[in-house]
Parts: sequence; structure tokens; C-alpha cells
Amino acid sequence: MTRRPPLAETLDLQPHPEGGWYRRTWASDVEVSLPDGRVRPTATAILFLLPAGESSAWHRVTSDEVWIAQRGSVRLELGGTHGRPEVTAALDVGTDLDLGEVPQVRVPAGTWQRTVPSSADALVSCVVSPGFDFDDFELDVDR
Repeated sequence: MTRRPPLAETLDLQPHPEGGWYRRTWASDVEVSLPDGRVRPTATAILFLLPAGESSAWHRVTSDEVWIAQRGSVRLELGGTHGRPEVTAALDVGTDLDLGEVPQVRVPAGTWQRTVPSSADALVSCVVSPGFDFDDFELDVDR
């Protein structure tokens, strides 16, 4: 495991299984029952730090996810919803609109996603609805 970066120390972030660093900052007190009977908060939020030069692994969750840029920028690749992920779209999530970055991106439920390295640290918030649970998280370990 790599040493915790200073910003991760400041924000008390922990290693995320996909790569990067995170901390859950909010979970709604309102719950929803999923079609299979499981219960989740209606939404959750995390801070997610991807240090310069690092990337996240291909992964997907069973809920919609909204990325909100906080600091720096990150390239988010989307990889479809079937089988193995293949890049179908790439978006630069950040706050520099003049460079074509977008401050918010929605990743539809079940869509493969990953981040690729950039030259600077990137900090985003991610809001997931229905709320995130690691039982709903799939990591593509073959890539």
C-alpha cells in the first residue's frame, strides 16, 4: 500500500479498493427498499481523491453515480454495461470550463467506469442513489 498523501491525511481519507482514497461524508436518513428486498439509504456521498499519476480500476455499481469536481481534474472513462469494459466515452471532470472540463457527470447504474492518471491531484465528490453499498460494487480484477 502506498503512503497516504497529505490531502488524504487532511481529509481523513482511506484507501479505496478501486484505487485512490475516500471517505463517506453523508448517508441519507431516508431508506428505500430495492426490488430484491434489500434496504439502502436513498443516497450517499463520498470524497474521492486520485493523486497525480494514479488511476482507478474498472468497476461498476448498481446505482446511478454523480461525480462533482472539487479540485484539479480527472479523466473519467466509461466502458459500457455488458461483459468486459471497453471505452465508449471519456470525459474530463474538473472546474476549468475553458478547457472543456465538466463540473458534474452522471454515470448510469451498471456502467463500467475508471479514471486514468493526470498530472495533478484530483478531488471529487461522488453521490450515489440509491445509496452505495460494497455489496453492489463489481471490480474488474482481470484488467
